[in-house]
Amino acid sequence: MPRRLLALLAAPIPLAVLTILLSLGLHLPPATAAAAGPDTVAPAASTSSSGGARATAARANASSVTVAAAAAASAIAPAAPPIPPLRLGVIGPFSGPSSDFGVPMLRGVQLAVDEINLVGGFLGRPIEMVVRDDQATPAMGLAQSRSLADAKVFATLGFCNTGVAMASLEVFQQAQIPLIVPCAAGSPVTAKYPPRESYVFRTSARDSLQAEVVVADLERRGWTRVAIFADETAYGESGLADVRRSLAQRQLTPVYVARFPLGAKDLSEPLKAARAAGANVIFTYTVGKENAAIALGRQALRWNVPLVGGWPLSFPFFIEGAGEAGEGALMAQTFIAEPSNERRAAFLAAYARKYSARRIPVPMAAAQAYDATWILLYALFGLGDGEVDGPRLKASLERLPRTYYGVVATYERPFSPDDKDAITANMLVIGQVKKGAVTFAYPEDARRNLFIQRKR
Repeated sequence: MPRRLLALLAAPIPLAVLTILLSLGLHLPPATAAAAGPDTVAPAASTSSSGGARATAARANASSVTVAAAAAASAIAPAAPPIPPLRLGVIGPFSGPSSDFGVPMLRGVQLAVDEINLVGGFLGRPIEMVVRDDQATPAMGLAQSRSLADAKVFATLGFCNTGVAMASLEVFQQAQIPLIVPCAAGSPVTAKYPPRESYVFRTSARDSLQAEVVVADLERRGWTRVAIFADETAYGESGLADVRRSLAQRQLTPVYVARFPLGAKDLSEPLKAARAAGANVIFTYTVGKENAAIALGRQALRWNVPLVGGWPLSFPFFIEGAGEAGEGALMAQTFIAEPSNERRAAFLAAYARKYSARRIPVPMAAAQAYDATWILLYALFGLGDGEVDGPRLKASLERLPRTYYGVVATYERPFSPDDKDAITANMLVIGQVKKGAVTFAYPEDARRNLFIQRKR
């Protein structure tokens, strides 16, 4: 691996980033205690890494690195021409009603890109983010996706809304631009193209997986008379199909199904109908304020049945909008914002420090986007000669050359030619709203979460 990547540094490197670089096999010059930087964070040995990874972390015991030789050489050598950046597309809802998870996604990417550029980018080439706001509308998403293709981005990270993603996938597929989706969970997103031809990858848990995990929990608890409330978007449509399928696998059928448009504020009538049908649990599939309307309507009816669903039940729109009525709601989660191990504690601290944030509005969006960005860097280093093009980068993503020890998971081979989804069921836990925040519903999940999972 070329040594000049770190020769570009003249500033301290946080040790958490240093450990990642060592895992890529990059050469590091000797460190001295005098080079320590004030912002350095020394991580403990990873609870889920192999012995080799622990040894790597142990070798990185200096708090920062300063490359004095590089600075001296630059003083006597002629100035080199500027190295052109690698342009990375980022697209999502950064304004409007879906920005509550679009902005954390963007910040997760930015955090990772800043860390990567701190140590020289990719073989000395900085990563330049080309950001486009899709405003959570399919037409705008399509226009902005075309704009990214015209901007000659080498890859793109993005999409939070399934409908917006589905309207735009063809742009990236036709241009052979690898797209990693950190948020949009609709099952059709990674199923639109045959896997071996597809340029669409994902680091969020697809809805069919979330439905399987939540329905299994319902069966465990004895809540088998299910009423499904799904909005009329592509997300609601695919989620409804996934829940029906998961129920059918257990010889169950919903006792009631309600469909409603985005923006619905009063769902009391379908709630009354669900109660009359004998439902003992409500399963929701909507991304907006409608989740809160369901919880508040249930409370107004004094109908004390549990509320469950996919990850949107962890969004501020629901938790803040429903208030007390949302307490106890259950949902599938890949990442809960608790410092349950070293990697997650370091990520949460870095995010809080960078954005002066006491909490992340949607932690899963930020963590999944952060991991997706680093996975992309690992795939770049798999190219060997530094020549970047879409088909070669796609192939490298499908055969990631080295294990990335991430925040959400340990990514050994997150993708393959036949599988474009990085998340498997063992990585999911059941989250629960308690006192206005999301925590673990089961103590055993909290204990299991001490060890970051690998794909099965």
